[in-house]
Amino acid sequence: MTQVLDRPVELKTPASPAERTARRKALLEWIAIHSLGIAAALFFTLPFVFVFLTSLMSDDQALSRDLIPHTWEWANYRKVFDTPGFLTWWKNTLIYAGAGTVLVVLSSIPVAYALAKFRFRGRNLSLMLVISMMMLPPQVVVIPMYLFWAKQLDLSGTLWPLIIPLAFGDAFSIFLLRQFLMTIPNEYLDAAKVDGCGDLRTLLRVVLPMAKPGIAAVALFQFFNAWNDYFGPQIYASENPAAWTLSYGLESFKGAHHTDWNLTMAATVLVMAPVILVFFFAQKAFVEGVTLTGVKG
Repeated sequence: MTQVLDRPVELKTPASPAERTARRKALLEWIAIHSLGIAAALFFTLPFVFVFLTSLMSDDQALSRDLIPHTWEWANYRKVFDTPGFLTWWKNTLIYAGAGTVLVVLSSIPVAYALAKFRFRGRNLSLMLVISMMMLPPQVVVIPMYLFWAKQLDLSGTLWPLIIPLAFGDAFSIFLLRQFLMTIPNEYLDAAKVDGCGDLRTLLRVVLPMAKPGIAAVALFQFFNAWNDYFGPQIYASENPAAWTLSYGLESFKGAHHTDWNLTMAATVLVMAPVILVFFFAQKAFVEGVTLTGVKG
């Protein structure tokens, strides 16, 4: 025997004109925002797509109006690597960017920690000096610095004049890290000191693990700056091709292959690829580190 349960039937009331207007407005806003996002993405992406497709074209097609390669010339990248000096430029750039990033991070963290968490006479003056160094263009001091490194220390034709100063900190990195460390509550530091930690141990055990996003942002900024640096290698390393970096060597490569735009574009892709990959895998920490620096002044 089947028992039938009577359930009230829910009737959907038709939406009022105001609700339909609100839904239509929300839909139009959604379409407009995503359309602008897609347009912006295409605006920034299409140049990279054009460079990549041109790098896979033949010599004759590279100067034509065709956008898609007739034959995918992957051998263009092998030709770029076979260019004399290209691997040396890669090695020099990795040394410059890698060593510079490590030195900047190691030297900037203690200074930023002191400016953020210590109370001492002259702290505000020291911070103002750091900010003033950020406003000083490198071109202003390039002549006396070149005379010092080239004439006094005889280091012209090398990358040492670009690497050694990074061991003494970087104004922008110090300021960025200081702003991030200001967001770390002092209660964590006080608790560590109550447990018997000194200033150095508190920095290593408490502050650094909490400051990973800020450190990642500083490291990425410095890595990108060193990887793309053209002015510094031009001043100090231009006389020695064995010390050229990718940014400076690419200009020489373009001059030697000014008619081979497919090879020039292939070299450009090889120069850009490491920066794009590094940012792609570290963008979460990078964005978090940059956005949190302005939470507390």
